[in-house]
Amino acid sequence: MACGPVDTLAAVTPAVRRRIDQDDEEQRATTLELFYDLVFVFAITQVSHTLLEHLTWAGAGQAAIVLLAVHWSWNFTTWVTNELDPDVIHVRILLLVLMLLSLLLAIAIPEAFGGRALLFAVSYVAIQVLRHGFLTFVAADAGTNERERAGRILTWFVFAGIFWIGGALVGEGSTRTVLWVAALVIDYGGALLTFWVPGRPKLDGTSWEVTAPHMAERFQAFVIIALGESIVVTGATAAGHELDVPTATALVLAFLGTAAFWWLYFTSVGRIAEDTLLHARDQTMLTRDVYTFLHVVLIAGIVVSAVGDEVVLAHPKEELGTPELVALVAGPVLYFFAQLLIKFRVMGEIGWTRVAAIVACIAAGAVGTTTAALVPAALLALVGCVLIAADEHQMRSHFASEPALEG
Repeated sequence: MACGPVDTLAAVTPAVRRRIDQDDEEQRATTLELFYDLVFVFAITQVSHTLLEHLTWAGAGQAAIVLLAVHWSWNFTTWVTNELDPDVIHVRILLLVLMLLSLLLAIAIPEAFGGRALLFAVSYVAIQVLRHGFLTFVAADAGTNERERAGRILTWFVFAGIFWIGGALVGEGSTRTVLWVAALVIDYGGALLTFWVPGRPKLDGTSWEVTAPHMAERFQAFVIIALGESIVVTGATAAGHELDVPTATALVLAFLGTAAFWWLYFTSVGRIAEDTLLHARDQTMLTRDVYTFLHVVLIAGIVVSAVGDEVVLAHPKEELGTPELVALVAGPVLYFFAQLLIKFRVMGEIGWTRVAAIVACIAAGAVGTTTAALVPAALLALVGCVLIAADEHQMRSHFASEPALEG
């Protein structure tokens, strides 16, 4: 049953859980979850701007570390709201506090490897520990499976937090990078090992209950966040330049690329993933692999593509330097590679159209070494359009056949 604002803290434990017992049509994101997502529009924008300002291999590595942390903080809040009722006042307050901490995290992103490293690390660790501390000690009864699994996740977060805080305290340089990479390995490795703790029974997929429609919708929303950031960057960059023919052409090509990303996900890969998840025997492991792990590669592709679009808009008639050209091509390559992995995980087959698209993107980059920026940008947009046509043909065959394979 649902709890109202007058519930006492003692009543939270049995009442904050709601998803599992609801019908599929009720298992949808709440307005508070969508409100919470707004902070991550800002966070993704901060990541793309940081990459644009530090377009080097070191800068790309730092942007990747920051993006992985942002994704991980959002990801586990989504897993928690998959179980808890955001309409209960205590959960509502928790999400708003997490939202404030996420805002501080986003503010620190441009200087995460500089003067705001401690703000970045403390905000991130506070998000992870506070959320799962609540889930362990407030929302779960003693001796239950819920407390057992939440406590194990909390243990891993506390352990990783030592490396996050330590990295912020050691000062700028390679030591910080090494410690933060180690922290990410612990964070992501915990999920890969289903949060194994020495001396405790091993957990498996049956230890979690996943409401598939809610999880699919939430991760689709994060893709929308990233795509929306691309639109904002494209519009803001174009608004700052004279809208002559080359700039207008670059604007159209950037929009076509973003629209192609939307089409290729929401009418193809994302749709297949959701359909497969609904019919999967082990929904937890499939959700972990497809959404928790592989979607961050998808998001990275969108972020890097936004940087490439901004570069082309700023210099449409010029030949791009190597870093700028790599960013332009790497975005679509990452995006298509992520879709290749997702399709392989849910369907057990190689998406050869994605392989061909990746090769074509690399070829477009080679052409861009001797031509103006508009040429490789146009070729990349063409790759997206051709891939859409191929997907539409395949999708008609897929959904006209039997239900998706069980994962």
